[in-house]
Amino acid sequence: MSSMSRENKKRQLRSRMISSGQDVSRGSFAQTEEDSEDIVRRAQRKVTRKRLVIAGIVVLVILAAVLGWHYYRKNYRYSSYETSWEISIEEGSLVGYELFGSNVLKMTKDGASYIDYRGRTIWAESYEMKAPVIAVNGDYAAIADLQGNKICICNVEGKQGEATTILPISHVAVSQTGVVAAVLEDSASSYITFFKRDGTSLDITVKTNMAGDGYPLDIALSSDGTQLMCSYVYLSGGEMKNRVVFYDFSEVGKNVPNRLVGGFDDPFSGTMVPEVAYLSGAYSCAFTGNGPVFFSSENLASPELVRQIDMSEDEIRSVFYSEDYVGVVVTNRGSEYQERLEIYKADGSVVTSCEFTYEYTGADIQGDQIILYNENSCMVYNMAGVEKLYAEFDFPISKISRGRFPNTLIVTGPQLMREIKLR
Repeated sequence: MSSMSRENKKRQLRSRMISSGQDVSRGSFAQTEEDSEDIVRRAQRKVTRKRLVIAGIVVLVILAAVLGWHYYRKNYRYSSYETSWEISIEEGSLVGYELFGSNVLKMTKDGASYIDYRGRTIWAESYEMKAPVIAVNGDYAAIADLQGNKICICNVEGKQGEATTILPISHVAVSQTGVVAAVLEDSASSYITFFKRDGTSLDITVKTNMAGDGYPLDIALSSDGTQLMCSYVYLSGGEMKNRVVFYDFSEVGKNVPNRLVGGFDDPFSGTMVPEVAYLSGAYSCAFTGNGPVFFSSENLASPELVRQIDMSEDEIRSVFYSEDYVGVVVTNRGSEYQERLEIYKADGSVVTSCEFTYEYTGADIQGDQIILYNENSCMVYNMAGVEKLYAEFDFPISKISRGRFPNTLIVTGPQLMREIKLR
């Protein structure tokens, strides 16, 4: 019995040793597996961090390149130019050039021609006018014979129509859809009449006289041709005064007396408004002797004044504008520079201001460029007020416009057109 008991104890001891050994083996394997997973996780985190660092470096390099290019574009000043091409132009009875579409429109007393950025004539239309004047809006232009009776309506594809009036024409405006408005005069009254783009008359007429609403100094049409902005001079108590009014010929103004949806007198006390213009969006501007006045027609039934720029202490030399910007040059008193250039957005907010000394005869805003020029030179500024170019030319010039690329200009004269590449 005792030997059997000893054998049983030995078997139990061996059994316990085997079980204990098996448990240790499994624990070691589990621990090794956990260590391997931890190593893999650490390796993955390391790869992820490395990729993030590389991606961050790439982003910083791209951002630095973009900022560097922006700084270069903003501050680099061109010092010379080379001629890319030039062509001779038949002068004829030249009246002038006008920016039109993405090119220029040459206007003479005998006709008009549309010239592209390569100097090629896209189309030419003939007419006979003693004193042609032009209004441009987007891809449409209206050429009218001042104090005559003819209006030629064109777009970038060519002549679209011709309108004939009974009374002499004093002003003309055109919309981006080709609708034309013209101010006609007789000895007692003025009539604002409207035409379709094919020249046929629209059944819309606004009649005024000096004793009533006044005499129209200038008119402008909105892009769709449904709104008319007009500057009137009128007599009140023996004194000459000015007002700006808005008409609406859409459904909005249908139930308004005379379709007159807005009128402003007080902002123009003591000054005249020789020019008005519709800008981009719902904005418009009245150019006065005391500075530009900006309006918004976001509410078509009730236009509102959004900003009035007071320049009454300055002498305004010239105003010019594009769809997006308005430029004003004033005499710069008390400074070494003779003039000061002020640029505003269509809503009247300030873009830039810079001083300069330059005897210019023409000024334009094209994209983000401000171009001042005279008959033999030009100056170009950007919207930051940085002078980008001063250049002189060896032939008389009438107009300067942007070329095919950001560093090119089209210089046009009575007998020569040249594209220059800035360096």
